[in-house]
Amino acid sequence: MKIAIASDHAGYKLKNIIINKFQDLFSFTDFGCDNDKDSIDYPDISKKLCSKYLSDNFDFGILICGSGIGVCISANKVKNIRAALCHNEETAKLSRQHNNANILCLGARITNEETAIQIVKSFLESKFLAGRHLSRIEKIE
Repeated sequence: MKIAIASDHAGYKLKNIIINKFQDLFSFTDFGCDNDKDSIDYPDISKKLCSKYLSDNFDFGILICGSGIGVCISANKVKNIRAALCHNEETAKLSRQHNNANILCLGARITNEETAIQIVKSFLESKFLAGRHLSRIEKIE
């Protein structure tokens, strides 16, 4: 499975934790940022990841900023992106099963490492249920 991942400066450490934890299971392409010292605007990193996600056939994307809100709002401005800000395993699972989310958003300042790992695992392992949910996704599009 190919995963696009990116963060602003606030999410840099959590991004690397996720890559290190799952690198044996998934193929990650890191679209930045490169450190936690230089400030980077979350709309820029969101736009970059979403563009690459759509053009380079990634299976999913992961975006991380301080709260997760900024990257989520920014990502959802892009056509064909369904970004979900998830706070626990259940919201991650439901975002995939009911909403067919393709971008997972996390808040590095509000989600601890252990919870973030559980969220990523749940998101990547859950499948879209289609059925009654499909017509709702079509309305979004």
